Amino acid sequence: MPESKGQQLQPRRRSQGFTLIEIMAVVLIIGLLSTIVGVSIFAQVDKGRVTTASAQISNLEAVLELYRMDNANYPTTEEGLEALVTEDGKYIQKRRIPPDPWGNPYQYEQPGQYNSNSFDLWSHGADGQSGGDGVNADVGNWYEDAGT
Repeated sequence: MPESKGQQLQPRRRSQGFTLIEIMAVVLIIGLLSTIVGVSIFAQVDKGRVTTASAQISNLEAVLELYRMDNANYPTTEEGLEALVTEDGKYIQKRRIPPDPWGNPYQYEQPGQYNSNSFDLWSHGADGQSGGDGVNADVGNWYEDAGT
């Protein structure tokens, strides 16, 4: 059957949309950007935990000074920070010593190795082990005095 004048063959148009390769390229770029941003954010979280540990140590130091004023001595190493937990909540309001930002207990020694006239108070950092570098480094009340 011959074609009528109104039904001429039209060239096929490309359908509107994106090819699979274009979509994959966009997903790859978004993934790379997310990775870069994620690494930056996690580094800031680690720094924030170290700062929080320092602030909590400073607060506990103030409470230990109050304890010393009331009792003429700091708690012994054996008594530890638990000596600050009293029935009336005089020293610690919530009747429990807060853990460090990594969920581990703070370490206490009196007299201290670094502060022989008072006490050492520290956190073992992110790894929970003595020593370390970066976020794994110990955070203690002697670092300001020692200049490190």
